Amino acid sequence: MLNLLILFFLLALGILMLPKPIKSNKGIFIAVVQLAAFIWFASKIQFISAEKPITLFMNWIPELGLNIEFLLDGLSLAFALLVSGIGALVFLYAHSYMKSYDHTDKFFFFLFLFSGAMLGLVMSANLIQLFIFWEFTTVLSFFLISFFHEKEVARKAAFQSLVITFFGGLALLAGILLIGSVVDSYSLNDWVAGSEKIKESSLYLPGLILILLGVFTKSAQFPFHFWLPGAMQAPAPVSAYLHSATMVKAGVFLLARLSPALGGTAEWTFVIPLFGVVTMLIGSYFAITQTDLKAILAYTTINALGIMVLLIGINTKLSIKAAVLFLFIHAFYKASLFMIAGFIEKKTGTRDINELGGLIKSFPITFGIALLALLSMAGLPPMLGFLGKELIYEAKVQSPGFGSMIFIFGVISNIFMFAVSSRVLFKVFLGKPKNSYTVSKIKNVMFVLGPGLLVLLSLIFGIAPNMLGKWIIEPAMSVIYAEPVKIELKLWHGFNLVLLLSLATVAVGALLSYILIKKEWVEGQWRKVNKIIFPVRFPEVFSIVLEKFVSISVSKTKVLQHGYHRYYILTIILFTAALLWWQLYFTRSWHLETAFTFQPLYISGLVLIVILATLFTVLTHSRIAAIIAMGVTGYGLALIFLYYSAVDLAITQILAETLIVVMFMLILQRLPVFAKLSAKATKIRDLIVASIFGSAMTIVAIKAINVDFNNPISEYFMVNSYDKAYGKNVVNVILVDFRALDTLGEVTVLAVAALGVAALLTSKKPKT
Repeated sequence: MLNLLILFFLLALGILMLPKPIKSNKGIFIAVVQLAAFIWFASKIQFISAEKPITLFMNWIPELGLNIEFLLDGLSLAFALLVSGIGALVFLYAHSYMKSYDHTDKFFFFLFLFSGAMLGLVMSANLIQLFIFWEFTTVLSFFLISFFHEKEVARKAAFQSLVITFFGGLALLAGILLIGSVVDSYSLNDWVAGSEKIKESSLYLPGLILILLGVFTKSAQFPFHFWLPGAMQAPAPVSAYLHSATMVKAGVFLLARLSPALGGTAEWTFVIPLFGVVTMLIGSYFAITQTDLKAILAYTTINALGIMVLLIGINTKLSIKAAVLFLFIHAFYKASLFMIAGFIEKKTGTRDINELGGLIKSFPITFGIALLALLSMAGLPPMLGFLGKELIYEAKVQSPGFGSMIFIFGVISNIFMFAVSSRVLFKVFLGKPKNSYTVSKIKNVMFVLGPGLLVLLSLIFGIAPNMLGKWIIEPAMSVIYAEPVKIELKLWHGFNLVLLLSLATVAVGALLSYILIKKEWVEGQWRKVNKIIFPVRFPEVFSIVLEKFVSISVSKTKVLQHGYHRYYILTIILFTAALLWWQLYFTRSWHLETAFTFQPLYISGLVLIVILATLFTVLTHSRIAAIIAMGVTGYGLALIFLYYSAVDLAITQILAETLIVVMFMLILQRLPVFAKLSAKATKIRDLIVASIFGSAMTIVAIKAINVDFNNPISEYFMVNSYDKAYGKNVVNVILVDFRALDTLGEVTVLAVAALGVAALLTSKKPKT
């Protein structure tokens, strides 16, 4: 697994250095690599279905619980097959689609890296490692969505998706850290093993909410769904890949992956279905009134993501079965439809369905493929989508909790989806175009190969679903449900309530689509009603919030980054003092047991001299006198160090003090003779700030005397100074051996500073 990922990343880099004959066919080259990966994953199906997961473990930073862990089980295998299989078809499609654009090296580089990151994500068994791949997909999707960066709308859409998914990624990391602290591990196996402990912890709910924020933003769940239609600015191959097998499915994958560890609680079965059902309804409702073909598909993706999240949240065997099956159903028809949408735009120059029509005559094969894909999306037999819709209805009927609401919303959503599918089919292929456009006659099999294969698979699996069920669905379900599961899939479920619901859905959906197609004014009125009942536009809210944030940041920067050095110093000192006093307040239960004494008298006298010299420095109006007084303070401290046998410290203090005094004296010669002294108010302010900081440092120093460290670091140096560094003076050994690099750095800084000062002092004054 690790070798496969390394190969992906190396080949991605190699794309930029391919020889010219191969570079012109890089799409096909990458498709072959993807196909090889798909074959490798497919070769593991029998092994994995026998409940023998493949694992890989390597130490990385074990002290922090960070290790390289990969896991290929039923769930990760299902996603890996989609990523590599659909990836191969998408790259074949992209080979033809991207021919008319520049900078395709960059495009294929990012898309290839993206597929590798997605494979890394689904195979990760360490949550921190998974998070790294998670964020990798976020960054790469930003570059892919903004591929046409010369368009402002593409840049805005990419930035919007980056901000939202990155915010979710940070929340996810916080959630992983919280839950990880409960079981003291980030390993997936430890999370599943410690499931009960996690659910009983007080950190479970905040951790779950944070993880769900990551899931919801990535998988475009309400209220974060609005970034997905904006991402339609990406080239069609990117949209096909992101919507069917990668980016937006990452959240669904994580939810399924964490279900054995975090699922089954009241919070899980309440929060997740609630957001899922709202997202499902919103996606199908807004798809109805869209006219951009890719926007329609984007909203139907939102609907599908809502369904999958809803089903995982319901957390019954039936719902999990429906979720895993729907993962494949949606991947098959959505990748096909996005590739067809890109093909139509290429051939006609538009993707507005109100301008399209009659394409059945120009593209009969494409019409056949689109028909099968739309049948699957509408949930009609004999496509796999029909089977999925039946199972979803069954799961919703049997769902616990607020099942009635889920059931009603589910029926309404399916009616909308049927109407959307019919409307697209009629408007694009059957109806008459309103405007004339030229259809390009140039044919390329690559445009229809991928969609054709995917709808063929959807048809085959629809007629014979147990092939998919036994080898793919069952192993994936067993992982999500954390126990072996046996299932049987069949197209015909007999005459029952679910079939009646399906018939009712088709009847009402057909009526709705008929009205929308024949009575075009209804569509316009519907949009007007939407503007009234949905006054809040999430993209506009996002833009306003972002603008306000930038505005506040600018004003705050003007206040904090004002350019006055003295205020920077003042801010640092005040903030440090505030933190110190904050900490001192919360750890105030200590005792001052320092025995105060004036003995020996000459040390007391020395302290008195230092204090008087300090006061004199502050109060004197003479610069030279102030410098001399500062020198007295520094030398006095050096004598105190000397008395307490800190000879090295005293020598360092004397040298530093001498250097400072000399430099100050030299600088004074260059300063103007006049000066504006501080105002009285400024002096009072400085006195207060100095008192706050000085008193805090005094208390900290006194407290430090009484702090009882369990293992003082000094013991290590006392024990090892002579044995390892052959020095009897511990301070010397610390300076020149244990922290030799620090000392070298300090000496270098002092030397450079001294050279700089010398250069300034010896430089000639510029002539005026």
